[in-house]
Amino acid sequence: MHREFLMGNEAIALGAIAAGVNLITGYPGTPSTEVLETVAKNRQENQYVEWSVNEKAAMEVAAGAAYCGARVMVTMKQVGLNVASDPLMSLEYIGVKGGMVILVADDPGPISSQTEQDTRRFSAFSKLPCFDPSSAQEAYEMVQEAFAYSEEYGTPVFFRPTTRVCHGYASILVKDVEEYSLHKAEGFVKDSKRWVIFPRLSYQNHRKIEERNERLSEVFSEYERNRIYPEEGENAGTRKGIATGGISFTYAMEARDSLGAVRLFKVTTPHPFPEKRALEFLEGLDEVLCLEELDPVIERELTYLCGKYHLPVKIYGKLSHHVRNAGENTRDSVAEDIRKFLGEPDNDSARHMGIEQEREAPCGTADKGQSAALAGEAELPAPPALPVRPPVLCAGCPHRASFYAVKKAMKGKKTIFCGDIGCYTLGNAMPMDMVDTCLCMGAGLGIAQGVGRIEPDTSCFAFVGDSTFFASAITGVVNAVYNQARMTLVVLDNSTTAMTGHQPHPGTGQTMMGEVVSKINIEAVLRGIGVQVVETVNPLDHEAAVECVKRVESEPGAKAIIFKSPCIAVVKASNALKASEDRCIGCKKCVRELGCPALVIKDGKVRIDDSLCTGCTLCSQICPTGAIGGGKNE
Repeated sequence: MHREFLMGNEAIALGAIAAGVNLITGYPGTPSTEVLETVAKNRQENQYVEWSVNEKAAMEVAAGAAYCGARVMVTMKQVGLNVASDPLMSLEYIGVKGGMVILVADDPGPISSQTEQDTRRFSAFSKLPCFDPSSAQEAYEMVQEAFAYSEEYGTPVFFRPTTRVCHGYASILVKDVEEYSLHKAEGFVKDSKRWVIFPRLSYQNHRKIEERNERLSEVFSEYERNRIYPEEGENAGTRKGIATGGISFTYAMEARDSLGAVRLFKVTTPHPFPEKRALEFLEGLDEVLCLEELDPVIERELTYLCGKYHLPVKIYGKLSHHVRNAGENTRDSVAEDIRKFLGEPDNDSARHMGIEQEREAPCGTADKGQSAALAGEAELPAPPALPVRPPVLCAGCPHRASFYAVKKAMKGKKTIFCGDIGCYTLGNAMPMDMVDTCLCMGAGLGIAQGVGRIEPDTSCFAFVGDSTFFASAITGVVNAVYNQARMTLVVLDNSTTAMTGHQPHPGTGQTMMGEVVSKINIEAVLRGIGVQVVETVNPLDHEAAVECVKRVESEPGAKAIIFKSPCIAVVKASNALKASEDRCIGCKKCVRELGCPALVIKDGKVRIDDSLCTGCTLCSQICPTGAIGGGKNE
């Protein structure tokens, strides 16, 4: 160990390096910027650093690496979190394997931002744990602890310094290089039940998150950085307390030494709130002043606890107008707030915290008629269990042909298929099994890049639809080109926004008011971004599609394939195919490999359900005996 005079952001960066961070991404924004820059200057072997094109792309690249078990950090300022909120909200439901620290620097004042938004509130909203350091030394140590908590509980965690922690300087104790942790990622392990965000998985994981956060509240109550001062003895008889966190804690400690007896509660993890430790703090107190920057997070939590446990403690702060409800705290402002609190407390302020006595009337009970009907229904025999009918791609859907072509082309190679939100999420189902990850719209591109950074020997594919391409995938392509990622983008262009009801988008050449406008050409957009290899192919021409995938995937850098074939719902179907009973040998290859709902088995042989078949001919192209014919080939 040795001492260095460091800026808080430099301390955080060196803490992350000491923790063995494998990948760090971010988008610049004061007061967070120096963290990533310092990692770049001091990075060790095999530590990857990039400025991503925006916070969403940064979050997704980091998520892909964390799926592989890498330790990752994402950096941004508080307004940047709005840009990253789409992958963030879903990522909490999916979880991570490697430690993932999301550093979001808040800007009270604001000094250089549009808003004073508080990431602690975003933490509760997104259900992620939050660590709130109060000094450069604590930030250095705590960021290493944050990685450990993230890995232990399989969740991203917020690390939320504010401006004075980020930009303040101090002489701090740091590890020597030989004391750094070395973290080696295990690699991505395919498990679609874990990495693909389907509604059923989200429901199950939501319940687990709520249970975990209750458990974390108890764990954080034992976390040594959530402390009560003095720890014992001194000021035991005081009836007043101060609750605080972040840089306000540092200011309060300086003021407290000169202003007299008071109990002080330092809140380092505002979410999940350390409830047991807070109750220990509140015991025997009459009044508590909350000192914090931005939102009254601690004040609301303590007010809630007093109500929950019927504690006769008055809680003062921003809500009671005892401290300013906006702007940055300073050492002097905190000292003045404490002085007033210890001198002449405003008893009238309790009215601000009055609890509404009126409660909504309890829900009415069912009337006699309803009760009788319910009783009658209860006597009926239980209905049989409904058959399980998982959602599948439509019969004749061109996405099935696209997935199948990629699957055949990449057979035997180490490959990851990153999916996206849309009809093509259903490529997850057997027998395709072609969606290894799915997070949010446009995220597949970033995840593929993140996996590729940790596992360069893996061929990384990202699938998006044409509507999703325009919605949120373009930035991911720019990121891949700019940061020289090696990956293959697959655009499934079916000329509509199919899953939500065939709404127009910029590639369809029509507006919602029926105006005919110039189509925006996806291939031209990709070439304009700088993608050197772009090929368009009809996925229903199976042999040509497979050869196209092999050819494009072998190219270096970021490249793209556009599988172009219209959705079956926007074009007239061809004649249905027919299966020859004489020529079908019952091998079921078409059923096993395609899973088209129009293919059925009767007496051991394949038949075509002509009410579903669109005549796409894909099954006829793979039948080893030529038993299937007709359709577009007629």
